[in-house]
Amino acid sequence: MMLTKSLAVDYAKYNIRANCVCPSIIDTPMTDTSIDHDPSVKEAKAKLNPIGRLGTPEDVANAILFLASDQSSFITGAALTVDGGYTAI
Repeated sequence: MMLTKSLAVDYAKYNIRANCVCPSIIDTPMTDTSIDHDPSVKEAKAKLNPIGRLGTPEDVANAILFLASDQSSFITGAALTVDGGYTAI
């Protein structure tokens, strides 16, 4: 995150924005492997998030798409947490 902030400050004069996305556990085939293909572990992990589910690749992609769009033209040096509220508790 500090690298993102440093890049944002250094490159703002060139109208280049730098942001980072910080995802939580995302439901992918890699996640299945890391939790031993045990559905009960996946369910327990999902319950840790206030939103009640694991993230999806689309959740992360949408956050990145937003940061890459003109809708975020005044955002630089930010760390966008995509974690279903996990770090809020």
